[in-house]
Amino acid sequence: MTTKRGFTTTILHADRLTKPEHGALHKPIHTSVTYGYDDVQDLVDIFQNKKKGYAYSRQGNPTVSALENKVTLMEHGLSTIAFSTGMAAISATIMALIKKGDHVLASSYLFGNTRSVFQTFTDMGLDITFVDATSADNIRNEIKDSTRIVFVETIANPATQIADLEKIGELCQEKGIIYMVDNTMTSPYLFKPVDVKASLVINSLTKYIGGHGNALGGSVTDTGLYNWENFPNIFEGFKKQVKPEVLGMTQIRKKGLRDAGGTLAPEAAHSISVGSETLALRMERACTNAFSLATFFEAHPMIKKVYYPGLESHPQHNLAARLFLKYGSLMSIELDESIDCFAFLNKLKLVVKSSNLGDTRTLAIPVAHTIFNELGLEKRAEMEISESMIRLSIGIEDLDDLLHDFKSALG
Repeated sequence: MTTKRGFTTTILHADRLTKPEHGALHKPIHTSVTYGYDDVQDLVDIFQNKKKGYAYSRQGNPTVSALENKVTLMEHGLSTIAFSTGMAAISATIMALIKKGDHVLASSYLFGNTRSVFQTFTDMGLDITFVDATSADNIRNEIKDSTRIVFVETIANPATQIADLEKIGELCQEKGIIYMVDNTMTSPYLFKPVDVKASLVINSLTKYIGGHGNALGGSVTDTGLYNWENFPNIFEGFKKQVKPEVLGMTQIRKKGLRDAGGTLAPEAAHSISVGSETLALRMERACTNAFSLATFFEAHPMIKKVYYPGLESHPQHNLAARLFLKYGSLMSIELDESIDCFAFLNKLKLVVKSSNLGDTRTLAIPVAHTIFNELGLEKRAEMEISESMIRLSIGIEDLDDLLHDFKSALG
């Protein structure tokens, strides 16, 4: 009988329990690009998916595999594939699973870079419809016979809209559609998409899981809930080589990771893996800081609006309270018209002006002028992004120091 252990205990001991060489507590960094075998049949069996092993590091590496195992444990999934970035994970998964004539439904509040790559796929002929995913009815109304994937985020970046996660999951299960959920903004500590019937879970490992702003990475996790035998786009050759439950991930690894080449380097995998051990501790502190700061901002006369799911004024607050362990550490604020957002940001001494999020440090960025600049004024307005919006990723600093910095900058 397997002992059920807590989140942090499980991740801390994940490498050790696989018995790495020399009794190491972490899986060592394996830098070898290729792997040799005494018996060529072993190499052939690995290429033909008949045996587990490594042939060429573009599609698999022992250090990366150890990280994949940790993410699978975090997400309560079946298996995980790691990529060089979160965007590589998204792009490769879509590329591997979708064919000409297929239809994808995506949240209209997607992160700017995800929206950008989806637009690129549209320009290449893929049929993609953007829908307000805060209501499952909006998704239902746009489903076609050719709809293969519904793609949503748990909490939208930067305006924090929350998708109707449970009902969309039920709808996708009813229709036999792949349900892709980007869990980056919540992380597996605050929320597990498998609980709302997600098929595939995306994580930008760069963000909260790695957590220290020192390594790029991304992943896709199969929850085991989708029946890949019914998916029409599976390569026939894979059906003869692997079990039905791993057809989807085999195709993503072969057609997405191997062919597109968005490989995670072993050095980055090791950094992310070590960083992941403190995910729960960091999230607890960051979420506590974020809630206190959101409360402060909401009461401040020079703050026009605060976007944060932990506030009762948030449109999906009750949904967030029911689904998430805490409300996350990302928020956005709109300043009073009398304050220049650049001047405000430049007055901040502790908070870092930066484009990343999920770091141990608190980061701030003017949204309309940077990460959503390419979308243009009209698209930004549709996504509830004002020209004065500032996105904040709250870190683990001492709360009093953060409050002092923001109070000083607001005058």
